[in-house]
Amino acid sequence: MSENNTEAAQTVKFDVSIIMPVYNGVEFIVKSLPPLLEMQRRGEVREVIVVDDTSSDDTAKVAEELGARVIPSGGRLGPGAARNEAAKLAAGDILWFIDADVILHDDAATYMAEGFTEAEVVAVFGSYDDQPPAQNFLSQYKNLVHHFYHHRGRKEASTFWSGCGAVRKQAFLDVGGFDIETYTRPSIEDIELGYRLREAGGKIMLFPELQSTHLKVWRFVNLIHTEIFCRAIPWSRLMLQQTGIVDDLNVSSQERLRAGLAGILFVALLAVLMGWLPLWAVVIIVGSAIAANKNLFMLFYKRKGLVFALMGMTFHQLYYLYSSAAFVYCVLENKITGPAKQSA
Repeated sequence: MSENNTEAAQTVKFDVSIIMPVYNGVEFIVKSLPPLLEMQRRGEVREVIVVDDTSSDDTAKVAEELGARVIPSGGRLGPGAARNEAAKLAAGDILWFIDADVILHDDAATYMAEGFTEAEVVAVFGSYDDQPPAQNFLSQYKNLVHHFYHHRGRKEASTFWSGCGAVRKQAFLDVGGFDIETYTRPSIEDIELGYRLREAGGKIMLFPELQSTHLKVWRFVNLIHTEIFCRAIPWSRLMLQQTGIVDDLNVSSQERLRAGLAGILFVALLAVLMGWLPLWAVVIIVGSAIAANKNLFMLFYKRKGLVFALMGMTFHQLYYLYSSAAFVYCVLENKITGPAKQSA
């Protein structure tokens, strides 16, 4: 953090409401709420709001006992709608959205405040750290990939992230909040919100120093379903219908080239199996794929070792394949039937 911005962040006081939508999340909030309530006690935020989305467990009771302001959603609304409802009732000028399975680092409020020292900035978001507690391969892989992209994204971002992201309340209300008509289930409603905030003239900042620990445990079926049907397809449709392909994060031009290389590798493997291509050619392509992703490979290697790094690179090629397939599907869909109505 720069010295000038640190002083500005300490001088300018922001009225902040933390908003956390929760459904049956007792096992998460006992870990994620205490750091937020400590921020409130230190005077860094005004209030911590938990929107209980009609949980069948003791989420509301436990959140209230811990000291949060609990608001019932009045029905199973989903996180986007729950955030919208809380935004209307929030007392702060800044709405800081935090997922229930996210534990903020102690210095998070300082970095969040630094992001808003420029008047034209309407939103700020951060990143997961590189130390997820879930130790299974997919949870480690997914978390480290998120960490990697958010630490290499452009400072002035093109999207928004609601896992740990703050937005000026008036700007949020002016654009209508999260689009819960289009995105009836958790999907890319935060990304789409970011596009509207920018279209309205706002500036969104990515602060990778604004970090949090992600508690989610990913399993194969859940990950693939989420990645394809809740992320890749809706985001591809959004880019084709409204904005074009942005050059940032995991859809940057470099990432598209890496995805193309993954496609070549897949075709080469098929050619080897059919006897049309010698094995050494595939070895060269594999080496090229690792070289093209060397920074991600080194992150995997430094955090989890060589075996994990090789497994991570292998799965990342699969990620490129299904993401590319989803985009091609949406391009064909757009040309054959016209723009599809989002139904995430």
